[in-house]
Amino acid sequence: MRRSKTEETLGDGISKSPDPVDVHVGRRLRLRRTLLGMSQEQLANAVGVTFQQIQKYERGSNRVSASRLYDISKVLGVPVAFFFEDIGDEVTSARLAPIVPDITGSGLSEPAIPAYEQDPLQKNETLELIRAYWRLPTDTVRKRALDLLKSLSGRD
Repeated sequence: MRRSKTEETLGDGISKSPDPVDVHVGRRLRLRRTLLGMSQEQLANAVGVTFQQIQKYERGSNRVSASRLYDISKVLGVPVAFFFEDIGDEVTSARLAPIVPDITGSGLSEPAIPAYEQDPLQKNETLELIRAYWRLPTDTVRKRALDLLKSLSGRD
């Protein structure tokens, strides 16, 4: 069975995915970095790590320490809380809680697809759309573009 790059194997052979909170923080990091037009290498140099480490943070495969998150927040010009904004129940409920007994007793529930794999706000095309929108020349043109998109999606 093939594993994704972000999965690791525990000693007993069980595959462990990254913690959804780490993935969320990584995606917020990537969102802010790309909106600023900053490369992974530029951010890495500013905080004293390799660009590969920034890649791992952004994927959620490596957890960002509190001190490193503080440094990153200063470089990106946001408060540390920015990385935890929009972290709804869909993210936190996907976490594996330690030793949670099956209180229903049914054992029939299927594992849900983690929210961090479903979020359309984290896709490259969403970031491209946001960048393109803000490059439009005037507020009037941006409003018209938004109205067009809403009409195409059926959400008037």
